[in-house]
Amino acid sequence: MSKKLWIVMSLLVVAAMMLVACGGGETATPVEEPTEVETQPTDVPAEPPPAEEETTISIWHQWSGDYLDAISQAFADYEAANPGVKIMLDVPEDVSNALDVAIPAGEGPDIIGWANDQIGAQALVGNIVALDEYGIDMAMLESTYTDPGVVGVVWNDMIWGLPETMEGIAMLYNMDLVTEDYLPADPMDFEDLYNKAAKFQEDTGKVLICNQGFGANDAYHVAPIYFGHGVPSYVDDQGNAYLNTPEAMAAGDWLAKIADVSLAENSHELCLSNISDGSVGLWWSGPWAINSLEENGVNYGIAPMGSPFVGIKVMMLSKNAVDRGNTELAIDIMKYFTSPEVQKALALVNKTIPAQTAAIEDPEVQALPTLAGFGAALSLGTPMSNSPFSSAQWDPVGNASAAIYTGAQEVEEALNAAQAAIEEAIALMQ
Repeated sequence: MSKKLWIVMSLLVVAAMMLVACGGGETATPVEEPTEVETQPTDVPAEPPPAEEETTISIWHQWSGDYLDAISQAFADYEAANPGVKIMLDVPEDVSNALDVAIPAGEGPDIIGWANDQIGAQALVGNIVALDEYGIDMAMLESTYTDPGVVGVVWNDMIWGLPETMEGIAMLYNMDLVTEDYLPADPMDFEDLYNKAAKFQEDTGKVLICNQGFGANDAYHVAPIYFGHGVPSYVDDQGNAYLNTPEAMAAGDWLAKIADVSLAENSHELCLSNISDGSVGLWWSGPWAINSLEENGVNYGIAPMGSPFVGIKVMMLSKNAVDRGNTELAIDIMKYFTSPEVQKALALVNKTIPAQTAAIEDPEVQALPTLAGFGAALSLGTPMSNSPFSSAQWDPVGNASAAIYTGAQEVEEALNAAQAAIEEAIALMQ
């Protein structure tokens, strides 16, 4: 084939191929190259999610001994149900002074567990915050808590805490040692109580009464004596003190006399030890002592005597909780701790008297002998005031009572000094 013919034929083939490719005016769809996908190696672990931030809520309180065990468990249960929440329980040695230093410095607790008589004083210095603006109102309070509990947390028409328990002291006697013959038939007959104590010592060679307020700076545990002799209160809501009255002098005389047939040294630990080993017949104390008595196998009964302070244990919100942004969580913990479920559980273990209406009305709680025993004592009691003037009573009365019991001062001298000290402290508040 000639070279010329070969060229012509090649052009015809190329033309035919172009005609096929462009036939019908359609264009060919290009095929995309497969995209390479990067895969994670199977031997490399996935990155863990970020850890949940923990919030610590600090509670300063007054619970102690076996009484504290069940309470600590209640807060542990809250932590378990609320991951990321840590509750710290602390017991400062001098709560009032510690708060006055720690709160302004931002180092105080979020919640304060204390007696209702501290409300006025703590509110005045700004250590605690009223709950009214945080969803707690009187309707909620009155539908949830007992009347004494409600009264105990309201001051100046504002709500300053949530009530936990109602407390007062009574005579816890060892029924294997103390028969009814050694107990006054009339709980206000202190002369009879003294005679019974003297007779018990004569008959058994043992001491009838152990009271940690005897010989100590402890105005709380000797309160049934003063109020049982007719003292209306150590100091009232208007700031009037009653330590130089005839009634107070009579109470002081009895305190000096009972020392002759009682222990020289008294304390919570000594009273527990002595009633447990049979050295004394009765322990003048509160519900917090019951758990220890049962653990030590003491066959106890409960008898009212005098007019004890009726206090309300409360949970108060501190200013530091608000400053830290912990208000909502702190209030939730306060509601949880004062709930029917928690207070019923604590009542059954610690034999406390709930200020929670549903808890105290629960059939299991109503069946507790301690509820009837302490209920009788509280019915004779003197309510604790939450006035700021209440803070003026403790040291003067405690010091005077200790001096009287130990014989360091005569009754009139000691109580006149207490009266003057209370009046001086109140003058500084006004």
